[in-house]
Amino acid sequence: MKKPHNPFRDLSRLEWVLWIGSLLGVGCSYLFSPTADLLSMLASLIGVTALIFVAKGYVLGQVLTVVFAAFYGIISFHFQYYGEMITYLGMTAPMAVVAVISWLRHPYEESAEVAVHHLSRRAWLLLSLVTALVTAAFYFLLALLGNANLIVSTVSVTTSFLASALTFLRSPYYALAYAANDIVLIVLWIAAAMRDISYIPMVICFVMFFLNDMYGLYNWRRMARRQRLKMIEPVENVNNR
Repeated sequence: MKKPHNPFRDLSRLEWVLWIGSLLGVGCSYLFSPTADLLSMLASLIGVTALIFVAKGYVLGQVLTVVFAAFYGIISFHFQYYGEMITYLGMTAPMAVVAVISWLRHPYEESAEVAVHHLSRRAWLLLSLVTALVTAAFYFLLALLGNANLIVSTVSVTTSFLASALTFLRSPYYALAYAANDIVLIVLWIAAAMRDISYIPMVICFVMFFLNDMYGLYNWRRMARRQRLKMIEPVENVNNR
């Protein structure tokens, strides 16, 4: 009987440092917060763990993203960030579920790593069009709901949708979209923290997310090069015979 794969054994030294550093950064920010919120801390810890495995192209990262999205949607509801709530519960979580299926169906050879996909110009054009339509629809919906920080929340929806779609499509640029979303959310939660200092840990959380997503961009581009070169090698060997 085949032993279950332990994804933690595959973490490199850099990934261990990044993951543990992120956990400590998030954990300490909540421990020193005057009104520590257990749900927010748990969501943040799950989130940084999800990102390190998404950065490795492991499906576990997408499973944890579903859990994080559910928690974060609840947190956003309490602060009346309806855009964030709708985005994470109605879009990010379902798309992460679909991404789980997509990644399971497209493994790279026999490894736990997903096969990187390179989008065509037509796919980029279609994705841009759909993203614009989603942005417009959410802007008017959030305006009707009286969402706090309407413009920032709308930009967050745009970057979240783009990031989720690129993750499903297995593109390395998912991480760039998520990094942009992290910056938007840092601004959003700084605005919240200016009214209530207890939300400072959420700012720290998304700073950690940003660092993990930048590593994800680096690692996925490296994965893409390695996978592409391995596909070229057999062809070159045949041609040299």
